[in-house]
Parts: sequence; structure tokens; C-alpha cells
Amino acid sequence: MPEGAGSSPDDAPRPADPSSLPRVLGLGDATMLVVSSVIGVGIFFTPGGVARSLPRADLFFAAWTLGGVLALAGALANAELGAMFPRAGGNYVYLRAAYHPSLGFLVGWLSFFAIFTGTVATLAVGFADGLATFFPMPPAARSVVAIGIVWLTSLVSISSTRAGARLNSATGALKVLAMVGLVVAGLVLGSRAPAPAEASAPPDVGLGAFGLAMSPVIFSYLGWNASVYVAGEIKDPDKNLPRSLFIGLGVCTLVYVLVTWTYVRALGIDGLAAVKGNVGEATARAIIGPGGRTVMAVMVLASVFGCLNANVLVGPRIAYAMARDGLFWRGAARLRAGSQTPHYAIIVQAAAASIVILRLKTFRSVLDYTTFAIVLATIADTLALYVLRLRKPDQRRPYRAAGYPIVPGLYLLTNLGIATSLAIGKPLECVMGLLVLAAGVPVYLVFSRRRATG
Repeated sequence: MPEGAGSSPDDAPRPADPSSLPRVLGLGDATMLVVSSVIGVGIFFTPGGVARSLPRADLFFAAWTLGGVLALAGALANAELGAMFPRAGGNYVYLRAAYHPSLGFLVGWLSFFAIFTGTVATLAVGFADGLATFFPMPPAARSVVAIGIVWLTSLVSISSTRAGARLNSATGALKVLAMVGLVVAGLVLGSRAPAPAEASAPPDVGLGAFGLAMSPVIFSYLGWNASVYVAGEIKDPDKNLPRSLFIGLGVCTLVYVLVTWTYVRALGIDGLAAVKGNVGEATARAIIGPGGRTVMAVMVLASVFGCLNANVLVGPRIAYAMARDGLFWRGAARLRAGSQTPHYAIIVQAAAASIVILRLKTFRSVLDYTTFAIVLATIADTLALYVLRLRKPDQRRPYRAAGYPIVPGLYLLTNLGIATSLAIGKPLECVMGLLVLAAGVPVYLVFSRRRATG
């Protein structure tokens, strides 16, 4: 990790090193990786919970808009940090440079075992729930299906990075087109549902409730920084990395705002709050009749599969980077002959996601556990931007975060508020996230000592 000013040899491609990941991803691949990572199960299953926490249309839309703004603020910071250190591993790499190898490892550990593993588990549970629409099954069978889809997508990721990227691009484009189709259908056909009765007075909503409502919103935007983790595989990362973040996030935010507007238009805020499962399915049924249920269920399954594929591809790059630095099991740094994919790191993530599915079982508990870990990592990421500006003012920066220092500061304060709301409202899930972080301490001590002694 560079300690002085100027560019680092880590910033350049290392094609001659057979243990390095090849730069095979273009701007389109990286952008669609962001789109596929973001648009998954969240936008279909979480809006009902947000509406129950915020039973007013204005606050409901404010939450989804704020989610996009927060992701944009995070993208500004991550674009600078990622372009400074265009290596596989994402925040592990630049937190190691900003603070200390130990903190970089702990956040990398949290990102790998809580954020990405939790996301993969959540998506798999959502996939199983969607499949149960066609094939009713008990909870135990759903867990088996969820674990099965984790391993299936892991095999796709092991087979080839380019094949995985092409699959992401195809599924991402189909998801966007399908959602645009839903919005257009809502505009043209209207809603078959009865018009909702107007409330006599809008209910009061406290800041605590708003903070808790942001948990599923943040989860639904998770993946906006996906290209940072594969920076070591992006061609011309100085330009393509920031562009992939902004273009991908812009597409996702626009789609989310339009789709949630369609939900409210079709169901009303009270009808939306009454939906405990797939809101997209209920909306399609309200717009086009009973056939909409089947169409939307298939769309959700395809969307979740594509998002799973993206997250399974991205997450293992953290374990790969830590292993290359001697801070994780060395097998995770090995690349599969031919495909040049970190196959052992992918297998470790799949096994960990399977354990999370068996432990937490429900979609919402996995979601809150994952979101708290995301917020902790986000706070560390944002602070790293300030630390590196102060400690390494002359470090090579192909992109500098717009709005610094005000925009990152507001982003930091907002995430601190959300973390507080989650800690108060969902203490069990937050404790689990902290336990995952704490579990990394002895692991770091073992590997750092082994590294020091050779």
C-alpha cells in the first residue's frame, strides 16, 4: 500500500503476474455491473415496509429520493478513493492506506462476511420467496432453494469473469426495460384497484421512524459502488471507474423513483402499506389484471438471479485482495487456470452465505443485519476521504470528489443518524453485525503475526 505521495505501482495493470486479475471490463461492463447489483429484490419487496413506517406519500417519496441522494454522495467519495487505488478489493484497499492495515482488514472482513455475504443471502431468500409463488413450499424447503441458488450463481462466477459480466449486462438491460414497461403500463392503463380513501389528516412520523424506514431503502440501493471492488479488472480505471458509478447510479435512481411512483399511483399509500410481499406483483395485478401476477413473478426471479450473479462476482474480490496481502487464507488469492477467477474466494463466500440463510431465515432480519454493516463501512469510507486528503495531499487523484468537504460531511452525519436509529430499533441484528466485526480481530492477529514471521 502506498505511503508516500505520487502514483503507486499498485495503480498500474500487472499483466505479467499470473496471480493478478486481468483487466477485461470496459465502461459498459462496469456500468451494468452497478445496475445489476442495485436492481435486485429490494425494489420489489421493501416498498411495502417503507410505506408502513412512513404512511404518507410525501415522506415515502422523500425516503426513496434521499436514498438516491445518499448513494450519489457516497459515489462522489468512492469515485475519488477508487480511482486513487484501482485495485481489486474496494474499501479494504483505501482504508488500509488511510488508517492502518488492521482497520482496513476489519472493514474488509465486515464487507465480505456481512455486507456481501448478507446481500447474497438476502437475494437468495427473496428468490426462494418468489419461486414459492409458483411452487408453494414450507420454510425449510425455501432455505434449501435459497442455498441452491447461491451455489448455482457461484459456479457461474467461477466459470469466467467475462461470461459473468455479459450475463450481468444482459440481465441488467432486461430489468431496466421491464421496469420501464411497468411504468408505461401504469401511465397508459391506470389502476384497476379501487381509489384509496383520503386520510382526514396526515399522520405524524418521527425522525426515529424515518431512520428505520431508511434501512430497506439503503438496502435497495446497495450495489451502487460495485465497480469499485473490481477496479483491478476495469480498463482505463481513471476514467471508467467514476463514470461507471455515476451513470449506473443515475439509471438506478431514475428507475426507482419512477417505479415507486407507479406503485403509489396503482395501489395508493395505504394499499401499498398493506402489501407484505411482492409489491411489484400487486402493482402489476392492479394495472393489468390477474395475468400481471405471473408476469411480475417471472420478472422478479430473473432480476434476483442477475443481481445474485453480480454480487457473487464482486464480493470475493475483497477476500482475494486480503489474501494477496497475507491477511487471509492464501487459497483465496489463487486464480482458477483458464478463467482467471478467484474460485476459492467465491466458494468461501457461498459457504458463508449459506450459513447466514440458515441462521436468520427471514428476509427482513437478513436485511437489517446487512444494512447496519453497510452503514458502519460507509462511515469508515467517508472518513477515509478526509484522512487521505490531509495525510496525502499530493497523492495522484484522477478524480476529485465534487462538493468536498460539505457533501461528504452531510453524508457522514446522515449515516450516523441511520446507524443510531437501527441500533435502537433493531438491536439484535446490529449486535450480529458488530459480532462479525469483532470476530475479525483474532483472525487479523493470527494472519498478521504469520505474515511478520514469514
